[in-house]
Amino acid sequence: MVALVDCNSFYASCEAVFRPDLKGKPIVVLSNNDGCVIAANKEAKAMTHIPMYEPIFKIKNQLLTNGVNFFSSNYTLYGEMSQRVINILKTFSPKVEVYSIDESFLDLSTVPRDELEAHGHKIKDTILQYTGLPVGVGIARTKVLAKVANRMAKKLPDLQHVCVVDSEQSEEELLKWCTIDDVWGIGKQHAKRLKSINVHDAHDFTRLPLAWVRKEMTVVGERLWRELNGEKAIEMVMEPKKKKGIGTAKSFGKKLTDLGLIEEACAFYITEVAEVLRAQGTCASQLTIFLTTNYHSDYDKQYANRITLKLEVPTNSTFILIKEANKALRKIFKLGYRYKKVGVDVTGIVPENEVQGNLFRPNLNSLSVLSKTVDKLNAKFGKAKVRSSTLGKRMKQWELIKEERSPRYTTQWNELLTVGKCKPKA
Repeated sequence: MVALVDCNSFYASCEAVFRPDLKGKPIVVLSNNDGCVIAANKEAKAMTHIPMYEPIFKIKNQLLTNGVNFFSSNYTLYGEMSQRVINILKTFSPKVEVYSIDESFLDLSTVPRDELEAHGHKIKDTILQYTGLPVGVGIARTKVLAKVANRMAKKLPDLQHVCVVDSEQSEEELLKWCTIDDVWGIGKQHAKRLKSINVHDAHDFTRLPLAWVRKEMTVVGERLWRELNGEKAIEMVMEPKKKKGIGTAKSFGKKLTDLGLIEEACAFYITEVAEVLRAQGTCASQLTIFLTTNYHSDYDKQYANRITLKLEVPTNSTFILIKEANKALRKIFKLGYRYKKVGVDVTGIVPENEVQGNLFRPNLNSLSVLSKTVDKLNAKFGKAKVRSSTLGKRMKQWELIKEERSPRYTTQWNELLTVGKCKPKA
């Protein structure tokens, strides 16, 4: 049996963990640069008169008037809370697949059938007790059935957030309950097409001939069909696949005209990408830098460009990548524009122990060793405590707007939650 554990309204729930005064109140979380609403808890979603997921500047007054609490994205907090949940899940099963920041699959094949429901409640209660985060638990024979069971656990209050589907009868009831639009992996176009042939729920879908599904919906649809029929077709993936390309691009908090500031932002992003390369034991062969103005602006002159460099020797050294990125940036930068975003991509990724050297270039392995030493120092003392001087000290002039960001309660000493003050004894 497989369990899917999914945190309820994860971003909003993380914000409420350290703010008990927000319990039962509407909460929304904003995208990068405080652009628009990207997440909401059930109390906020219930306010159907407010057009959620709109740009914040359009609905800010409505949110304030209706007492909706809104926060800038705090990914440091969300990532750390996610890791806490994963650590707890690993105490319930040796096989855990981290599917996303708020969803994980667990192999429960060693748990007796008559103990599955109690096991599911114990998982839910332990996570709530240790982290303060509410979760839903769906348990079934396959991953897709567990996904549907998880949805049912959240939608039907009588289940108390745990749904176990362990018989043919309960599977049939689950499939008939789940509309075709809500089946994991079936997109809008496929759902529309299936409805046109009277397939309205998951049970209808399982009654289709497999040959038709394979022909019309490819192997992806076939896997869904098999899983919904109780046949394992999607395996658990315990180790994440190594990335074939790594990139990041974020808008500046305000439009920039100064090349120096853009270089500092670019160097920061390079540092993040290089850390990922080293963490998965790989090096990059190619580096792409792109720069763009704001195409939504009617006021600004528009310009965008990108350049890709082939590195002489694949590397994961932050210092080499920053040096090459700055060369590339200077080739595409033009004076007279107000830039909105810079981005970096590394591709041609190879294992670091398979890098082909260059006889005509100096061996730069020492720089990779230096980068790894910096990683260890930053892991101990905090992100970017030790860094290239190219990053400068003017981050506040280009970093994302996050005026409503909550404290990073779990990772920053100076942002720890204050729970009370002790008066010194007389």
